Amino acid sequence: MSEITKNSLESSLRQLKCHFTWNLVKEEESLDDYEDKVCNQIEFQNSEFIATTYNILAYINHCRGQNEAALEYLQQAEELIQQQHAAQAEIRSLVTWGNYAWVYYHMGRVSEAQEYIDKVKQVCKKFSSPYRIECPELDCEEGWTRLKCGRKQNERAKVCFEKALGKKPMDPEFTSGLAIASYRLDNWPPLQNPTDPLRKAIGLNPDNQYVKILLALKLQKMNEEGEGERLVEEALKKVPCATDVLCSAAKFYRSKNALDRAIELLKKALEYMPNNAYLNCHIGCCYRAKVLQILKAGRCKTNGEKEMLEELIERAVDHLKQADEINGNLSHVCMYLAGLYIQGGQYEKAEYYFQKEFSKDLHPRMKQVLHLQYGNFQLYQMMCEDKAIHHFIEGIKINHISKEKEKMKIKLQKISVMRLSQDVADSKALSILEFLHESNGEMQQADEDSKRDLACGSPRPFASLAEIGNEE
Repeated sequence: MSEITKNSLESSLRQLKCHFTWNLVKEEESLDDYEDKVCNQIEFQNSEFIATTYNILAYINHCRGQNEAALEYLQQAEELIQQQHAAQAEIRSLVTWGNYAWVYYHMGRVSEAQEYIDKVKQVCKKFSSPYRIECPELDCEEGWTRLKCGRKQNERAKVCFEKALGKKPMDPEFTSGLAIASYRLDNWPPLQNPTDPLRKAIGLNPDNQYVKILLALKLQKMNEEGEGERLVEEALKKVPCATDVLCSAAKFYRSKNALDRAIELLKKALEYMPNNAYLNCHIGCCYRAKVLQILKAGRCKTNGEKEMLEELIERAVDHLKQADEINGNLSHVCMYLAGLYIQGGQYEKAEYYFQKEFSKDLHPRMKQVLHLQYGNFQLYQMMCEDKAIHHFIEGIKINHISKEKEKMKIKLQKISVMRLSQDVADSKALSILEFLHESNGEMQQADEDSKRDLACGSPRPFASLAEIGNEE
C-alpha cells in the first residue's frame, strides 16, 4: 500500500461512526471484563439487541487479534439488521459496515476495506456528507452499545439518546433509551419528578415491559410499592419469558423481601441462560438471605428447623459455587461461600474461599471487608487471636474511611483491654494500643464498653454468619 493510499484510507476510517472510533474500552479495563459485561450481564439479552451485541463482540475479537471471528460476528449482525429493520436497513447497517472496514484494514485487505467505506459513502451522500451523517438512528445505536458496556458508559449513553431525540423528539425507541440511561444514573441532584422519563417512555411504547419494571423499581424507592407491584405483574403476564424482565422483577421482589418469589423468577430466567454466573449468584444470594433471616430470628431450635436451615445453606452454596466456577471474578461470592461454610462447620472449605478472595485485586473497601471477616473467622472459629489481630491491623492500615475500619479498631481495643486485664504488661496489647493511637483510634467509648463487658463477665460470642459473611 502506498503511503498516500494508506493515509487516505486512514483518514476515511477515522471519520466513520463505529466501535473503532467510540473509545469503548477504558485503558484500565481488561477485555475479559469488557466481554463479561456485554455477554453475561442480565440486561438487554433479548432478540432486539442481538445485532448490537454481535457488533460489540466483533470489536472484542478484533482487539484479541481474532479478525476472522470478528468478520463472522459482523456477518451475523448484518443479517439480523436486514431481518429486524428492513425499512431502515441501510442506515442501521452503517455502524456494521464501518466495523467491517476497520477489520479489513487491520487485516491488510485494502480493497475490501475500501469497499465498505464506499458503501458508507454512498448512503451518506444522500445526506450531503462524505463519510458520516448526523443521524438519530446512529446516535441511538451508539447509545444502546454504551448501555451494554457497563455503568462507566451510562453518562455518554444518555447524551447519545438526548441527541437522537433532538431530531425525533417523540421516537419510542430513543425515549426508552433515554429513560433507561437516566434510571441507571439515578440523577443527582434528583429530578423533581423522577418517574417522568420512564412514564413518557411507556406512554410512547407501552409494549416495552422492561421499562415498565424500571418504573416499578423507581416507585418502590419512593414508597409507592403498590403501583410498582401492579406494573411488575402486568409486565410478567405480557412477556413471561423475557430474561431482562424476569430478573428486574426478581430485584423488585427481593427488595420487598419476598425471597421465594424472587427465587422463582430468577430460576425461570436461568432456564433460558443456564450458564449465566450473575443469575446463579443472585439466586445464591437470595437463599443466603433466607439463611440470615432464620439466624437473626433465632428460629433454629427443632430438628425440622435445623434441617430446613441446612437445606437452605446447601442451595445457597450450590448456586454460589456455580457462579464462581463460571466467573471467578464476581465480587462477594467467595466471601459469601466462606461464611456459609463456617455456618456449616466446614472450616477448611471456608479457608479455601477466603484465600481465593485474598488472591483477587480488590477495591480498598472490599479488602477491609475481607480482613474483617477473616479476622472474625480466626478469632471466633479458629481461636487464633494472633492471626485475627494481624488481619485487623492490616485492614486498618488500608487508606480508606469505612465502617469496617472502625469495627476493626473496636475489636482491637477490646482484645487489648482483655489482655491487659490478665497482664498489665502484655507487650502485644500495649503495641495494639500504640498502633490505634497512631491511627487516631483511641476509641474511648469502645474502651468503656470493653471494661463493662469484662465487669459483667461476658464471654466472647460465637460469630454468626451475619457477622462473618454480611460485612458489606
